[in-house]
Amino acid sequence: MSAYYQLIQRDQDSNGQVTAHYRSTLHAQGAWNTHEQHMAPATGIVCAELEQFMPRSDMRIGRISLDIFGLIAFGDFSIQTRIIRPGKTIELIEAEMQANGKTCIIARAWRMLIQDSTNIAGLEDHPVEHPENLPVWQGIKRWPGGFIQSVEARTDQHRPGKGIVWLHTQTQMIEGQQTSDFVRLMGLVDTANGVVPRQQNEFEWMFPNLDLQIHLYRWPQGEWLGIQAVQQYGQDGIGLTSAVLHDVHGPFGRSEQILTLRKMSA
Repeated sequence: MSAYYQLIQRDQDSNGQVTAHYRSTLHAQGAWNTHEQHMAPATGIVCAELEQFMPRSDMRIGRISLDIFGLIAFGDFSIQTRIIRPGKTIELIEAEMQANGKTCIIARAWRMLIQDSTNIAGLEDHPVEHPENLPVWQGIKRWPGGFIQSVEARTDQHRPGKGIVWLHTQTQMIEGQQTSDFVRLMGLVDTANGVVPRQQNEFEWMFPNLDLQIHLYRWPQGEWLGIQAVQQYGQDGIGLTSAVLHDVHGPFGRSEQILTLRKMSA
């Protein structure tokens, strides 16, 4: 079965820091440049390292904050994962992706104590129609690159700047390893920025995101990610893509991406 990444080697030092070496495949190729990785699978592989780093049965990840330092180079790269704030009820871990001697992404994840809060549970985000009832949407294929070609999209509610799009991929995150639901779905979240662009036909402006913030009020399950997205552009070259995130059981969290709007060269 196809995969986004090949694991080359994983090491752990005396301080508990883990360094994993990977190689990207064509399926991880980005949409803006052929020689970069798409942020979506890059998020997935970073989350795979965060998920398996010193796991605790009494905690789960509640927030992931990813800062993008620049182009995520295609090919060989490493991810170093460490704990930077241990604790009994909250714990902060960090993963840094490097390629060609440069930092590409720094991700920090809060792990939080889990407990039964059923008696006070309540959500204001509402479920949306499930993907099996929706038509396949070819509009996502307007984007080039190997990653987009690996994704199936479905929707019947979509316009420039706003929409609900369901995404699915059969591509594994790491070659030879089964992908968890968490990693599979996190590896699709960054696509929110590309499914509801405010511009139609040919883009006059680029709108790459500098970060990806994910908050999880429920642990995601299944293989389909629903993105209920809104994209907004300000008047001074800065924009924002916001989304409610769904699985087939309902909403489970939200994402935000700050955008740098840049005029395309003629």
